[in-house]
Amino acid sequence: MRWVREHVIALIGGAVLVYLFVPIFLVVLMSFNDPATRNVYRFDGFTLDNWLHPCADPAMCDSLALSIEIGLLATLVATVIGTLAAFALVRWDFAGRSQSNLLIFLPMAAPEIVMGSSLLTLFVQGGFAGQLGFVTIFIAHVMFCLSFVVVTVRSRLAGMNDTLEQAASDLYATPQQTFWRVTFPLVLPGILGAALLSFSLSFDDFIITNLNSGSEVTFPMYVWGVARVGLPMQVNVVGTLMLVISLVIVLTGEVNSRRRARALV
Repeated sequence: MRWVREHVIALIGGAVLVYLFVPIFLVVLMSFNDPATRNVYRFDGFTLDNWLHPCADPAMCDSLALSIEIGLLATLVATVIGTLAAFALVRWDFAGRSQSNLLIFLPMAAPEIVMGSSLLTLFVQGGFAGQLGFVTIFIAHVMFCLSFVVVTVRSRLAGMNDTLEQAASDLYATPQQTFWRVTFPLVLPGILGAALLSFSLSFDDFIITNLNSGSEVTFPMYVWGVARVGLPMQVNVVGTLMLVISLVIVLTGEVNSRRRARALV
C-alpha cells in the first residue's frame, strides 16, 4: 500500500492513457480482421487481405481521396491566412485589436451544428443552394480551421523572446533578413502544429460537411453511411495509416527538437 500511495499519480496517468488508447489499438487489430459477416463487429480471424486490397470498395477510396484533397487545400489556405492574422494580432497595435481577439474564439466556442447551419444559410442566401459540393465544403473547412490556426500560431508568437531579433538588428540585418533567418524559424514549429491540427479537423469533420456537401461524400460521411449495413475492415486500415503517419510526424519533430537542443548545448 505504501508503494501504491507513492505512485498513485503515475498509476492514474497510466490508467487514463490505457483508457484513451484502447479504442486506437482496437482499430489497429481490426485492420487485420477477417470477419465472418459485416453485420457483427468482432475479430473472427487474422488476414492481410484488408491491407493488400484497401480499395475493395471503390467508393471508400473515392471518399478518402476527396477528404485528403479538401483537407490539404483547406489546411494550406487556413494556415497562410491564420499565420498572417496571428502576426497582426501579436506584433501590431490597431483599433479593434481586443475585439478581434474575442471574435477569433467564437467559431471555436460555437457548436458545430450552429456553424454548419449558419454556413448553409449563407450559401443558400448567396445563391449556391443548387451548387453545394466541393467548393462549399472547402470554404466551410477554411472557416472553422482558421480560428485554430490563429490561436496556435499566436500562442507561439506570444511566448517568443524578441532578444534574438534585436540582436539581428544590432548586427545590421535588414527586416527581411531578420524575419526569414530568425523569426520564421522560431515560429515554424507553431505553424506546423497549426497545419497538422487544421488537417486533422478538416479530415475528421462530419457535421459541418454533411450540411454543406450536396452530393459529395467525404470519408467520415462514407463511414457513417456504411456503418448502418456493416463496416468494411478497410476503414480500419485507413485509420491505422493515419495513426502511423501522425506518430511519424510527431516523433520526427521531437527528434529534430532534441538535436537542436543538443547543438545549442
